[in-house]
Amino acid sequence: MLIALWIINALLTLALLGAGGMKLFTPKPVLAERGMAWTDDFSAGSIKAIAALEVLGAIGLILPLATGIAPILTPLAGTGLAIIMIGAVVVHLRRKEPAAPAIVLAVLAVASAVLGFLAVR
Repeated sequence: MLIALWIINALLTLALLGAGGMKLFTPKPVLAERGMAWTDDFSAGSIKAIAALEVLGAIGLILPLATGIAPILTPLAGTGLAIIMIGAVVVHLRRKEPAAPAIVLAVLAVASAVLGFLAVR
């Protein structure tokens, strides 16, 4: 179970560090030009906040588990990321945009949270 948790968390961390980091350091107009039309519905500050939460959540998936310091934070990070990604699914579906990437990340985040809570207890 712990190996599955590490694999899922590694995949989520890579995806969310990349996506969140890109959104964090790229201006809103450039994001819209790159095909992220959903940014029209959010302020620049909201986009940066979402990106920062994705990056912090990605770090939270790995760091507590790797160091053994407060490992309960790992499934809590998975839960937080699941909430963020479910919100992303809703936004994409409302805008009639492809939601498959957000759905995959949401499912992985839920799996991470469940496995994390099972492994930590």
